[in-house]
Amino acid sequence: MNDNDSGPAERREARKAQSRHRILDAAREIFFRDGFMDANLDDVAKGAGVAKGTLYRYFENKAELYVAVLATNGELFERKLRESGSDETLEAPDRIRRIARFYLEHWTQNRQYFQIFWALENQPVIGELPEGVLLEVTRLWQSCLQILAEIVEGGIREGTLVECDPWEAANLLWTLANGLIQSEASPAHVRIRKRPLEESFVGAIDLVLAGLAEKT
Repeated sequence: MNDNDSGPAERREARKAQSRHRILDAAREIFFRDGFMDANLDDVAKGAGVAKGTLYRYFENKAELYVAVLATNGELFERKLRESGSDETLEAPDRIRRIARFYLEHWTQNRQYFQIFWALENQPVIGELPEGVLLEVTRLWQSCLQILAEIVEGGIREGTLVECDPWEAANLLWTLANGLIQSEASPAHVRIRKRPLEESFVGAIDLVLAGLAEKT
């Protein structure tokens, strides 16, 4: 079916989707170039080829647009994370190590997207985010944690991991990974850490897994 075969409502929805896509593409370039604080919505509108007022038809404020840009690859990220730990021929600790390696590689290749943590944790700076945005990002985090928790639960059943709360273990691994990654942005933390990020990251994950595997 081409555009001429669709009705007025379908054509309107298609144009709206195209406009939103152009706005997100332009905003991504501006935000990643200038950062949140210095990004100018006039530049975003110009890059998208729309009037500035059009931006507010799709996004309530700059903060909502910012998080929308950072969350656009969320579905792809979640799918790849699941795939990285999906080999059921491996024991749970090795599946978790694979997820950890994927997570670090994804951050290395897409560092801009990890600014989402800064956005969510600094609402006093950028302004309160709309509830819908917070729910969307929370859902993504919960889905990723659930993937980890299910692997931990499988490890308990197969006897490779000690009896524990799978959700709490997943939270511990997730928080540890994010804390180490975010420390890379602080020169002081990098000096204190001494070892390169990858070495510290792998060592920290192995340390937690050693604790989870310890039988008492």
